[in-house]
Amino acid sequence: MIRKMMLGLAATGGSLMAASAAWAQEAAPAAAPVVDKGDTAWMMTSTLLVLLMVLPGLALFYGGLTRTKNMLSTMTQIGAAACLAMVIWVAYGYGLAFGPEGNAFIAWGKWFLAGVTPDSLADTFSDGFKLPEYVFVSFQMTFAAITVALVLGSVVERMKFAAVMVFAAVWLTIVYFPIAHMVWAVGGLFFEMGALDFAGGTVVHINAGVSALVAALILGKRIGYGKDIMAPHSLTMTMIGTGLLWVGWFGFNAGSALEANGSAALAMINTFVATAVGALVWMLAEKLAGHKASALGFCSGIIAGLVAVTPAAGNSGPLGAMALGAVAAVVCFLAVTVLKPKLGYDDSLDAFGIHGVGGIVGALGTAVVYSPLLGGPGDGSTSIADQLVTQAAATGATIVWASIGTVIAMYVAKALTGIRVSEEVERTGLDLGEHGERAYNY
Repeated sequence: MIRKMMLGLAATGGSLMAASAAWAQEAAPAAAPVVDKGDTAWMMTSTLLVLLMVLPGLALFYGGLTRTKNMLSTMTQIGAAACLAMVIWVAYGYGLAFGPEGNAFIAWGKWFLAGVTPDSLADTFSDGFKLPEYVFVSFQMTFAAITVALVLGSVVERMKFAAVMVFAAVWLTIVYFPIAHMVWAVGGLFFEMGALDFAGGTVVHINAGVSALVAALILGKRIGYGKDIMAPHSLTMTMIGTGLLWVGWFGFNAGSALEANGSAALAMINTFVATAVGALVWMLAEKLAGHKASALGFCSGIIAGLVAVTPAAGNSGPLGAMALGAVAAVVCFLAVTVLKPKLGYDDSLDAFGIHGVGGIVGALGTAVVYSPLLGGPGDGSTSIADQLVTQAAATGATIVWASIGTVIAMYVAKALTGIRVSEEVERTGLDLGEHGERAYNY
């Protein structure tokens, strides 16, 4: 009898303990978001890699493509515009792109990073895992910096330094920040449409490339364009810049996963293979067109492959990425060697021909390579045709928005600065005329 009583008491006690534990589990607050140190370290590294793309990567790439007398001017414009973008980003750019209040086209709030502290967190793509918000702010800041710098590739050798700075401030405000919000922020127009842009096909490359074309048309051709030889003064510098851009692009693409995970790994291998194919196919296109395979073609093919795979970096399998790199190399080659001469516009360093055209190829091609039928990571819930319509709508809207915004920014710069250097300065070179120094002193 005593034994039975003891067993009964034990059973009752166990039931009470189990019920108590269950109640405590239900009553306990949800687990606090986890800041993963590995993800944070990767994102800090990615941020520095994107900075490497600007200085010295893009500065050397663009600088080597200009004539000797404009080398320092080109590098200085890129560096100064990037620095201005960083300052504006902290002041109000982050708020306009990712602020707490907003609509389909723009956000607002967090001016001068109000409310952002070492303890505040930003979302990743995994529930429960966060990044320190300062890391996310810094990462996105480098994207704004390189995008405005890319635009300048079409207007170097003839645009005033003061005009570049005015243009950059206005363009970032009315073009870049709204597009970044529409594509990457929850509630943004393209984000809610389901447009795919892993690392900036629309936000960075179509945006910058189309703006570059519009800016070049407004500014006009360089003196002697089409008559004088305007060959790159140092393809060695351009090659160095190309290598730095490719290395930095791993932060650009794989970093856009916002975590050190399989998605970042997919973006990484795609950034390798699409780029490699782009370089080889561009040189093959040169050969088939009756020319010699060139170092400039090699560098151009690398950039074309990188641009095309950017929106598809985490949205494609490796074979799809290779196909994008090949298609982009051919289409960009034709844009630079056939379309540009026929239309006669002076896009100094082919910012539109590679970034604009390559970005369009990548944005539209992402709809195809995303499909699981072609090895992509999509779940098959959206057909290729439906996704292509969405991609085309986002691409078209970006082209229109960037074009109108660039016209406004260029004419504001023209009204305030006169926009273009004098004929004397253009002939002498902007290094001396605008900055009082030479790239090379013999």
